[in-house]
Amino acid sequence: MTAYNDVFGARTRLDGAFGTVHYYRLDSVLKRGVDTLERLPFTVRIILENLLRNADGELIREDDILSLARWRPGQAASSNAEYPFLPGRVLMQDFTGVPAVADLAAMRSAVARMGGDPKKINPLVPADLVIDHSVQVDVFGTTNAFQFNVEREYERNKERYALLRWAQQAFSNFRVVPPGTGIVHQVNLEYLASVVMTKEENGEKVAFPDTLVGTDSHTTMVNGLGVLGWGVGGIEAEAVLLGQPLYLLTPEVIGMRLTGSLPEGTTATDLVLTVTQMLRKRGVVGKFVEFTGPGLSQLALADRATISNMSPEFGATATLFPVDAETLRYLRATGRSPELVELIERYTKEQGLFRTDDMVEPEFDDLLELDLSTIVPSLAGPRRPQDRVLMSELGKTFRTAYADRFSGSTPSTETAQGQTATATAQKGAAVLVKEENRPESVEIEVDGQKVTLQHGSVAIAAITSCTNTSNPSVMVAAGLVAKKAVEKGLKVNPAVKTSLAPGSRAVIDYLKNANLLPYLEQLRFNLVGYGCTTCIGNSGPLPEPVAQAIQDNDLVVASVLSGNRNFEGRIHPQVRASFLASPPLVVAYALAGTVDIDLTKEPLGVNDKGEEVYLRDIWPTQQEIQSIVTKTVTPEVFAENYAHVFEGDEHWQALSNSTGTLFEWDPESTYVREPPFFQGMANEPAPVKNIRGARVLAMLDDSITTDHISPAGSFAANSPAGQYLIEHGVQRRDFNTYGARRGNHEVMVRGTFGNIRLRNRLVPGKEGYYTVHLPSGEETTIYDASMRYQQEGTPLIVVAGKEYGSGSSRDWAAKGPLLLGIHAVIAESFERIHRSNLVGMGILPLQFRPGDSKESLGLTGHETFDIMGIEEGLKPRQEVTVRATREDGTSFEFTTIARLDSPIDVTYYKNGGILLTVLRRLMQEA
Repeated sequence: MTAYNDVFGARTRLDGAFGTVHYYRLDSVLKRGVDTLERLPFTVRIILENLLRNADGELIREDDILSLARWRPGQAASSNAEYPFLPGRVLMQDFTGVPAVADLAAMRSAVARMGGDPKKINPLVPADLVIDHSVQVDVFGTTNAFQFNVEREYERNKERYALLRWAQQAFSNFRVVPPGTGIVHQVNLEYLASVVMTKEENGEKVAFPDTLVGTDSHTTMVNGLGVLGWGVGGIEAEAVLLGQPLYLLTPEVIGMRLTGSLPEGTTATDLVLTVTQMLRKRGVVGKFVEFTGPGLSQLALADRATISNMSPEFGATATLFPVDAETLRYLRATGRSPELVELIERYTKEQGLFRTDDMVEPEFDDLLELDLSTIVPSLAGPRRPQDRVLMSELGKTFRTAYADRFSGSTPSTETAQGQTATATAQKGAAVLVKEENRPESVEIEVDGQKVTLQHGSVAIAAITSCTNTSNPSVMVAAGLVAKKAVEKGLKVNPAVKTSLAPGSRAVIDYLKNANLLPYLEQLRFNLVGYGCTTCIGNSGPLPEPVAQAIQDNDLVVASVLSGNRNFEGRIHPQVRASFLASPPLVVAYALAGTVDIDLTKEPLGVNDKGEEVYLRDIWPTQQEIQSIVTKTVTPEVFAENYAHVFEGDEHWQALSNSTGTLFEWDPESTYVREPPFFQGMANEPAPVKNIRGARVLAMLDDSITTDHISPAGSFAANSPAGQYLIEHGVQRRDFNTYGARRGNHEVMVRGTFGNIRLRNRLVPGKEGYYTVHLPSGEETTIYDASMRYQQEGTPLIVVAGKEYGSGSSRDWAAKGPLLLGIHAVIAESFERIHRSNLVGMGILPLQFRPGDSKESLGLTGHETFDIMGIEEGLKPRQEVTVRATREDGTSFEFTTIARLDSPIDVTYYKNGGILLTVLRRLMQEA
């Protein structure tokens, strides 16, 4: 977009080794009566620059710029201002990227059917897609695990990858990073992010802050680099790709001031889990968080990125660490060019976007303070990432969470080790044995060794995820713990499924250079792939004897992973408890074999000499860690690994590569089908109407995540999705995961609300994808009930509690409900991204008034509902009356708030969603 005559006189020139660039000076607003900029949070400054540079007098006006430049703490609560924001780029991963690309391909097909030019559907801003969510841990604990898992990945996903290969040639401004390279957010942090972007404008190069949106909620990881960006649903990302702005309300910015430094024996992960707990308790959903204070200079950039990564876990839109000297050091260390680093330093200092310890700290809507010296070793779980647990309290926390399994037993002060035999049994048989004051245990044979499983046994120990594997200090710490453990003679119980899945190839290189990888491998933490793996639910099958023992004896076993998500049913369907931990603690709990333990007092295990070995015996010092990081994490490591990042291996090169403007849909494909959202689309939307006679498909409680609504992991053969695939000739071993099947709406609609741990009040005492059809009272699956309701012409709603839709930025958590016939969701509160996704698919989010809930109103889910006031003319956050009619014919009314938060939300809702709005607009411009 060309600037509107530069009415502020903001455009100026900057020369250096990077050449000549032009930019729009933020301090130009001072000429228009703005007092000062230094009190503004850096977050607001970056958004302000976006407005200033893109001002055109129509979409962005002079008043918009001055309004934001006069931002004050507390202003957001009373302001109804709305600011168009034009991100500089879009970032995608394959689970969310494949359906987004399928939507774009379907939009091209729709435009062609309507007689338009399909090439009008093309990314107008640069987009990168990193394939990282599809590799599964089929094989582990061997040197050939990586090769086998990659080959199996291609075997499973060739249809999906063929779509992406087509998109590479069909769309301009679109790049794909092939499988086996790294995790999207780590690749972004180490390579894709430029901090300051440039583009050609009227024959001149213009510089501006790197901004983005991503189709993964952990896009915020790059905030640690000073880059403002956040996760959005795929449908919003597609709109941005097609040149549409995001509309931001006046930003509310919560400051977090750091002082001190981390004490010996703690890691960045301990800090992250503390911050997550603090901010979730404060309540920052939909708000921006920004770090400040002298403690920032004690925090390495990888530590900052680890915190920013967890923004979705505490609910913030973004978590910004401003550019400073540490940012420049990291950029040099990861192989960025000297010219780029000079441009970043010069530009950010000229613009007042460079932080120093002696600067005036910005003002915030609220300010929290944290002394880094108070951080202690921690984990989080067993079901939510914000539930921090002191390492010393882990055993007690586990027993409390699953108290029903420990009835009749009392916690022991000394916990038996997972590798100690506590039962006798015939070879290969699983026999329950009762111990005094201990839970039931079972002895099994794995890889020729007899081992014991009991409640709390560690079934999965995974060094995985973008959150921590991007951080050299914790990865080197894991390697040192492994080295010292091997030297002490400790081994990992063969019943533990171990895995090492770094976020980039650079990690393996520096672990090799430090001679630490062999020790991890001796503990069976072999490389299994470069991808999310366990954290996204791609943990693969447990060893058969372990899986059988869990199933036969209803054991509550645990996973310990260095990830960011541990929601119910996500990590593995047979693993009920999941704890987030630093990579070195993942190694430690793999050695211990149990989470029912206090590692501050109890030994990790006993070696062949009969010696007890404690965690303190093998924990490295910060000096040891830093010495290795300094020697081995070099610019050359990153430069070499990213030199050919878009080329791919022989598997990628061998994929079929279809060409053409339009994608050739295969009606027989079980992976990629043309989505139905644009078929039969009218040039003008039908008027919205009140919702009458609606039934409740699901009555849900608090903290329903997008994993509950649209699972990403594996699914059973007897599930509706499994039955669909079997009917289409797919063998059980080839099911893959829900995440990998997102290009096929027929699978995804059958998997909506398909989480095996979902608890629907309409079927009390039962878990899984079940409901009751009303008024017949027949118990059935949610999918089958939905199809029956739709045949009867009955609209559907969902009723829920607080934090509805927390977790991943999963557009299928809105697309699936739409296809199920859900017209509205009534909840006590919504997570930011999911609320937006619902609106983006034309589903009405309604929020109970403060103090109201399904309990206080006496709702049972057996009522019929009329939702009035929709067709009379919706306005942002309008009150909407809901009439509930009981089974006995009596009725009552209550008021809800329509969470259409802005005028553009109303427009999207009336059009049936964002994409239909954009498509109609493009057709009108043709």
